[in-house]
Amino acid sequence: MVPPDNVKNLVKILIGAAWIDGRIQPEERQYLREIAQAKGLANDPEIKPWLYELVPVQPKECYDWVQEYLGDRPSLEDCENLIEAISGLIYSDGEVAVEEAKLLTQLQDMAKPNESTQPAHTALLKQIQKLYRRWVEVQN
Repeated sequence: MVPPDNVKNLVKILIGAAWIDGRIQPEERQYLREIAQAKGLANDPEIKPWLYELVPVQPKECYDWVQEYLGDRPSLEDCENLIEAISGLIYSDGEVAVEEAKLLTQLQDMAKPNESTQPAHTALLKQIQKLYRRWVEVQN
């Protein structure tokens, strides 16, 4: 089971990812509120101002939260799980902004220095490529 602090941090990262292009799309808003509700964080005093767009999240905050969530030596599995969670949000509005793509790339880069095996890095890269392909298919 994921520790409660990690669940809260994950929701913060998702909110930050939604804000990363400067605004929250209606589909992202709905997705975030459903996730926060499901995780029991919709009324959390720390989460609520961001969730209800009373306070914008700056890109640097989002990246700081990612770093805090993953720690100094993230495992490939942790990075993949975070990429998967963020992808659900990113694809909810049917478009991938440049800033959102940069965030996914950053996650891929975070796994790189800590992985001594090339196959693990290749697996993460394939995961990201698969996500991009899925997005392109949705666009057509």
